[in-house]
Amino acid sequence: MYNSNIPSDRELPSSQKLIKSTIFAGVVAAILLITTVLPAEYGIDPTGIGNAIGLKKMGEIKVSLEKEATTAVPEDVQKTVQDQKSTKTQVDLTLASVKPVKPEPEKKIVIETISVTLKPDQGTEVKTKMRKDEVLKYKWSTDGGRANFDVHADSKKLKIKYHNYEKGSKKIKEGSITAAFDGSHGWFWRNRTSKTLTIVLEVSGEFEKLERM
Repeated sequence: MYNSNIPSDRELPSSQKLIKSTIFAGVVAAILLITTVLPAEYGIDPTGIGNAIGLKKMGEIKVSLEKEATTAVPEDVQKTVQDQKSTKTQVDLTLASVKPVKPEPEKKIVIETISVTLKPDQGTEVKTKMRKDEVLKYKWSTDGGRANFDVHADSKKLKIKYHNYEKGSKKIKEGSITAAFDGSHGWFWRNRTSKTLTIVLEVSGEFEKLERM
C-alpha cells in the first residue's frame, strides 16, 4: 500500500523561496527588537518609535526599579527593621504568656405567653425563677375592666418572704423586672369587678418557664 498524498516536486517550495522567507522573518524580528523590545525592556529607543508609543517610558521605569532593588539598604533603615522585629518578638512572647479569657456564654432570651381567667373576687399568681440582675419585659391586659395587681418576689433560700416591685389597678400594664436576688418573681392579680376577667400575659427576657401558682 502506498501514500497517494505525497506532494510533487512542483508543489514543494524552492530553496530560493525558503531563503527569502528566512531573511524576511529575520528582518521583521530585528525591527520588532529595535522598535518595541529595546524601548519596553531597557529604555533604549534608537528609532524614536518607542518614545512615540509610550514603550520607552515603561522601559525606563523597569530599569529604575531594578537599580533601586539592587541598591544596599542604609544602616539606619536596617536598624529600624531590626527594632521592629525585636518589638514584635516581645509582643508575641507577652501574648503567649497571657491566658486566653473564655467569653461569657450568651444569655438565652425566652418568650412566653400565658392567660388566666378570674371570676369576680378571685385571685391568682403567676411566677418564674430568675437569677440576680436578670431582666425580663412584660405586658398584660384584661378583656374587660381593671384588675388589681402586685408585682413582687420571694426567695426561700435567702429567707425573703416578700419583696415588692410595684402594685396598683390597671386594665393594661407593661413594664420590666430586674431581679433583685435569686428567687421567684412574678405577678398577683385579683378580679374586683362583677364580671369574669381573662388576663393575657406576654413575657420576654431572661427567666425560666412561667408557672401559675
